[in-house]
Amino acid sequence: MAKNTFRPKQLEDFEILDGNGNKVGEIRVKPSGILWSPKGAHKWHGVDINTFAQFMQDSGKIQKK
Repeated sequence: MAKNTFRPKQLEDFEILDGNGNKVGEIRVKPSGILWSPKGAHKWHGVDINTFAQFMQDSGKIQKK
C-alpha cells in the first residue's frame, strides 16, 4: 500500500477590495508569475515572475516587514 502525501498548493487567489469593501478584482499568485483579473472579467492579465520582480524593483517602495 502506498503512503499518503500532501500536495502543496500550486496557486493562491486573493480578492482585492476598495475602502468600502466592494470587490475591485482578484490577484492570483503562482510560482511562475502573477495574474490580475478585474471585477466581473473572465480573462486574466499576467506577467512572469521576472517581469514582476523587475517592476517591483523599479517602481515599488521599500517596506518594513
